[in-house]
Amino acid sequence: MDNIDFLSHYIDKNQCTLLGIGPMSKNCVDVVIDLVNDLNIPIMLIASRRQIESKKLGGGYVNNWSTEEFSKYVHQNDKNQNIILCRDHGGPYQNENENKQNLSYDDILNKAKESFRTDIMSNFKIIHIDPSENLISDLTLDEMLIRVFELYDFCYSVALENNKQISIEISLGKEDGGISHLSEIEYAIKKIENFCKIKQLPLPLFIVIKTGNHVLETKNIGILDDIIDGKDSEEKNEIKKMIDFCNSKKIMIKEHNGDYLTDNSLKQHPKLGIHAINVAPEFGVIETKAILSWLEKNNLIELKENFLEISYKSNKWEKWMIPNSTTTKNEKAIISGHYIFSLDEFVNLKNTILTKIEDKDEFDNYLKMEIKKSILRYLKNLNIVNL
Repeated sequence: MDNIDFLSHYIDKNQCTLLGIGPMSKNCVDVVIDLVNDLNIPIMLIASRRQIESKKLGGGYVNNWSTEEFSKYVHQNDKNQNIILCRDHGGPYQNENENKQNLSYDDILNKAKESFRTDIMSNFKIIHIDPSENLISDLTLDEMLIRVFELYDFCYSVALENNKQISIEISLGKEDGGISHLSEIEYAIKKIENFCKIKQLPLPLFIVIKTGNHVLETKNIGILDDIIDGKDSEEKNEIKKMIDFCNSKKIMIKEHNGDYLTDNSLKQHPKLGIHAINVAPEFGVIETKAILSWLEKNNLIELKENFLEISYKSNKWEKWMIPNSTTTKNEKAIISGHYIFSLDEFVNLKNTILTKIEDKDEFDNYLKMEIKKSILRYLKNLNIVNL
């Protein structure tokens, strides 16, 4: 059974919305592995190029893993092969390090292709093509589709040449808190259908639509919660129309930026017919807060302050700020905490923590417990598990 048949069958059978989880840390990945092994459920691990990248292109910030190492680790520990490895936000200008090198577009595009090639050879099953990043100006829908089609053709060529099975996910813009429009989705899918017919390629597994989500700081600032609560019934009808249209084309809907939504909003996802949802930064924030809580409880205040200082100085919080934010220095440090887990400064700090406790597993076990509770909230509310 291929990806499309398996996932659509699972959704129909369980009346659920599937969950894609960002691999925010080794602990987060280990929790996902434990959950799929214990519960025998599918979970998508959605790795951005910043988090996980090919060895040739420098690897990623999560555990300093390359794509190859990450894939090997997951497959060796996933007993029933329930984890679906996915590239999240693949494409040009999606690697921050490359964007600082003053490269030509052709060079940037070739690096994106090299990244995709490694994904496919490393048995990533779902390839997200995101054409929306551009250093100079925003792209039109037609300009984004030109990028999509070149990369779509490339990925399937690599897969066919190497007898690999993949499916494609397409997004056509950035989350901004609003919703997509049916006319845009109809236009894009018509173009995609024509392309796939000419090239004799499968339609995409997922198309990303904007459903009113946008994550900044540690909150979802979009309008989806209001839509779910019935305050924006017109927008809810628009979402339903887009879902119905995509269903008629046998293309599933993927929602990005699902972090921090209320339990009620999550419970409505299967009822609305949203097929899958991605959540990432929330789990990094959960682990960071758990670190601070553990240090506080164990009266390791100096180490807590050291951690906050290392995180704040990383400046990784900057892109998550709401304009004119009044967020404190410590709150900014919490937002960026997961970015520093693989830095030497944090590794040294963690080693110091471990010297102060008898059970060396106690610290990470506590962090994993907190991550697990957060993931289980999604699994329960999305109707993936009934615990």
